[in-house]
Formats: sequence, C-alpha cells, structure tokens
Amino acid sequence: MPTKAKARAPKIPLHDQAYEKIKHEIITLGFRPGEYLNEALVSKLLRIGRTPVRQALNRLMLEGMVDVIPRKGVIVKAVSLDDVIETIDVRIVNETYCAKLAAVRADDNDIAELTRILDQAEEAVAVSDSVRQMTLDRDFHNTLSRAARNTVLADCIRTLHDRSLRFWFISLRDPAHHLAVKQEHRAILGAIKARDAEAAGVAVRSHIESFRANIMRHILGERAKL
Repeated sequence: MPTKAKARAPKIPLHDQAYEKIKHEIITLGFRPGEYLNEALVSKLLRIGRTPVRQALNRLMLEGMVDVIPRKGVIVKAVSLDDVIETIDVRIVNETYCAKLAAVRADDNDIAELTRILDQAEEAVAVSDSVRQMTLDRDFHNTLSRAARNTVLADCIRTLHDRSLRFWFISLRDPAHHLAVKQEHRAILGAIKARDAEAAGVAVRSHIESFRANIMRHILGERAKL
C-alpha cells in the first residue's frame, strides 16, 4: 500500500513572522527603549518584505510596544513607572481569576504541560539562560490561561504578559529571584493539581506581587544612581 504523505505544517504568514521577530527583539532588548526603527533596515535584518514589517509595527503600536512619531518614524516605547504599575495591577486581577478557573477546569494534559515547562525552566536557571527562562515563563502563564478555558481571558492575559516580559528582561536577572520564581510557579502548579481554587488564586497573586516588588526595587535603584 502506498505510504501517506506527511501533512505539511501550515505556513506562518509573513506579517505574523515579522511581528514575532520584532516583538522578540523588543522584549530581549535587541531593540532598546527609545531606539528608532527604520522600516527598511528592519526589513533587511529580518529578511522579510517592508509591507509585512509595516503591518507588524502597526500591530505592535496598538499593543503599546512602539510609538509612531510624525516625520521621524517608529520608536521603541520607553518603559515608564506608570506603565509598570498599571500593567501589574491589571495582571493581578485577571490572572488571579484565571488561576481559580484553571484549578477547576484544567485537565491532565494541561497539568502535564505545566509540569514539563517548569522542569525545563529549572534546567534553564541552572545554566543561566535568561532568554530561555523568559520564554518558559511566558509559556507557563499562557498554558495556565488556556487551562482556564476562557479564550477572551486568555487573549487578555497573553497581551498583558507580553508587555510584562520587557520589564522581566530589563530588571529580573537576579539569580536569587529566579529561585523564588521557581518556588512560586511550583506553588501555583501544586494548587492546580489539588483543585484548590482559592490557593491557586493566592499563589498567583503572591507571584505577581513578588514580581512587582523586585521590579520596583530595580527602578528605584536606577533612579537613585541619577
């Protein structure tokens, strides 16, 4: 009998590829706050046409990662203290509720995926791979939001967390903090496994408050140097 041809993975549209690549560069400080992004140069760097790059930049503008300055171009948005505080306040409300839903609605596959992510995160901490740690942190929160089985909430949390990742990469490089994050994530997962909605909500709130405290220490410390 003839063998079946392997199904090809769906091709990712160029504008989505450009969006993910530019966002990654912004989050990991490849494109730094305050830096102007020349559309032609970004297109050449990514090896993607200017139209998809323009579409990606427009999307990132709507998400608050870049600004368009009349007669000057596109600039990577600076990280402001107000933006940090407002984003974290909204994350606490949404992610606490999300964790409570996930504790009730998560299935075995969700729990297995969360466990796998945390195991890989511990390996990344051991070798001080900051980019990998950040990616796995995002994967953990996105998987948790999907486990809540509410697509609107998941979309909201994904956008908020993407904005928070810039704060993560700017300030959260303290090895002691990464160990704390590991313990906080394990507490969240433990509550999900126990189907304890209240404990899950408390664990997520504690995790985000820890994030807030650490980044505020960094911002205030940087200001004191000025």
